[in-house]
Amino acid sequence: MDPLLTAAGDRLATYHDRLARLVAVDSGSGHVDGLCEVADLVQGWCLGAGLAVERAPVADPAGRPLGDVLIARRRGAGTRRVLLAGHLDTVFPAGTAAARPFRVHDGRAYGPGVSDDKGGVLAGLAAVEVLTATDRHGYGELVLVCTPDEEIGSVGSRALLRTLGTEADVALCLECARDNGDLVSARKGVADLAVTLRGRAAHAGIEPERGANALLAAARLTVALDQLNGRWPGVTVNVGALQAGGRPNVVADRARMLVDLRAWRTGEYEAALAEIRRLVAAPTVSGVHAELTVQAPTPPWEPDPAGRRLAELAAKVGAGLGVPVSHTATGGCADANLLAEAGATVLDGLGPIGGADHSPGEWLDLDSVVPRVALLAGLIDAVGRREP
Repeated sequence: MDPLLTAAGDRLATYHDRLARLVAVDSGSGHVDGLCEVADLVQGWCLGAGLAVERAPVADPAGRPLGDVLIARRRGAGTRRVLLAGHLDTVFPAGTAAARPFRVHDGRAYGPGVSDDKGGVLAGLAAVEVLTATDRHGYGELVLVCTPDEEIGSVGSRALLRTLGTEADVALCLECARDNGDLVSARKGVADLAVTLRGRAAHAGIEPERGANALLAAARLTVALDQLNGRWPGVTVNVGALQAGGRPNVVADRARMLVDLRAWRTGEYEAALAEIRRLVAAPTVSGVHAELTVQAPTPPWEPDPAGRRLAELAAKVGAGLGVPVSHTATGGCADANLLAEAGATVLDGLGPIGGADHSPGEWLDLDSVVPRVALLAGLIDAVGRREP
C-alpha cells in the first residue's frame, strides 16, 4: 500500500475521536463560547502535531465579537507557501449538538457541522500529520487557518484571509467534497442584500390617499428583481424574505426585503448589482423611499489556467493513489472566493466526501476519510516539490 494511504489509515481512529468531540460542541456563527471551545480543541491538536499556533480575535462590522481565527504554521525545507483553509462555525443554533448528537450509521457520521466544515478541518490536520509521518517536508511553509465566521460571509475574517491569500502560492480549501466526490474548482459570487422601504401610514378606510404604501412598493420591487433572472447567463436573484406592515386597516409605512444575488462572472455580478441599485433607487409608489445595504459581498471565483493546472495535479496525485479525482463548479460561495480574489491559486472540496449541508441530515462518508486525507497530503507534497 502507498505510504500516504498507510499513514492516513493509522490516523483514522484519532480522526473519528476528534470529529465526535468537535461535533459535540455547538459552534454556530456568533456563539463565541462554543467557537472558542472548538478552537481550543483544534489548537491543542495542532500543538501536539508540532505546529506553532496563534489566535486572532475578530468582530463583525458593528464590533460584536465573533470568536478567534486560529492560524497554525510549520516550516518546511522548500520555498512554496501552502495554505489550508477551513472554518469552525456552523449554521446551527445552540442546543443542536444535544438535540442531534454525533452518531455513526452504515459508514456515515451525522451531526451538526460534521461535513461543513469540522470534518474538513480535521482532514487538513490529519494531512499535516501524514506528511510528518512520511517525512515529506518539501513545502516552504504550511499554514492551516480556521475561521469562526465563514457561514456569515467571513465578515470579521476577511482582511486576514486576504493577507494569507496574498502570501500563499497555493490555497487548498477544506470544505468537504461534493456528495459524488468532486472537488470544487470555481464558485459563484454572492451578495446578501437588504432593502429597507419607508412610506407613510394612514387609515386604510378613511383616508388611504394620505398613505404611502411601502408594502406595495416592496411587492413591485420583488417582481422587478425576479425579472432579472435570465438577463445574464448564470445570474440568479432571489427575494428570500419580505416583511411589511402590521395591520390590515393601516397603509403599511415600512417594509424590509432580503435578497440573494449570485453570479459566475465578475462582470455579470457587477452589472446585476448595478441594476439592482437602479431598481431600488427608482420609486414605484409616490412617497416611498428605499435604501439598499450590501452585506458581505463575495466576488465570483472564476476558473483560471493556474487553477486548472492545480486540479490536474490533484487528479495525477489521485491516480497514483487509486483515488479517482474530478472537479466541478458550484453555486455556493466560500472562503475560497476571497482567497482567489487575493491572488492565490485555489482548489476547494479537499475534505472527505459529505452532503446535506445546513440540514438535519448532514452526513460525512467515513470510508472516504483515508483516501481523501492521503490525496490532500499527496497534493501538498506535490505542490511543495513544485510539480507542474
